[in-house]
Amino acid sequence: MAVSLHLAQQADADELLSRSPLALLTGMLLDQQVPMEQAFSGPWTIARRMGATDLDVRRIAEFDPEEFAALVAEKPAVHRYPGSMAKRVQQLCQFLVAEYDGDAEAVWRGAASGAELLRRLNALPGYGAQKSQIFLALLGKQLGVRPTGWREAAGAYGEEGCHRSVADITDPATLGEVRAYKQQAKAAAKAAKTAKTAKAAEAE
Repeated sequence: MAVSLHLAQQADADELLSRSPLALLTGMLLDQQVPMEQAFSGPWTIARRMGATDLDVRRIAEFDPEEFAALVAEKPAVHRYPGSMAKRVQQLCQFLVAEYDGDAEAVWRGAASGAELLRRLNALPGYGAQKSQIFLALLGKQLGVRPTGWREAAGAYGEEGCHRSVADITDPATLGEVRAYKQQAKAAAKAAKTAKTAKAAEAE
């Protein structure tokens, strides 16, 4: 991938994400309940702890589960929930070996439409609807993977000029904009919930 990503905001980690489709898929998998920078630094940390410069899909798929969990949990832990995330990373690699012969980029290579690409992403272990749409938007906006209808398939995350997700992070400034958007969305959701509760109490 001839791109320069800035998702981890750390040179070595971002360099790996920029050249390794498996690392990018893994970083997206880890992106939940931890800061974005930590999630996308995870693949580089795992590779380094395995004594390598990239993630090896077959090696991870076949790794002893307890040993791999210990590797992910080693201080500082790759994720807030190292045990469960180690299992998910292995499941992702096992799926890629079984379905794509270990070729992570094949997940999006040759997808005929945005809808087809979204289906492929949704089939990945650990990838729910929202994560799949965000990753699809990342592929389209920063990696030039743009099958017909990709923006529509990515939903709101595919909109041009927005700052909703990691798909829109290209530097420290845009990271700040995305973080601000998430905080505003969280505050709005909390306010709506409070209003709904108050309305229900009045109706009693």
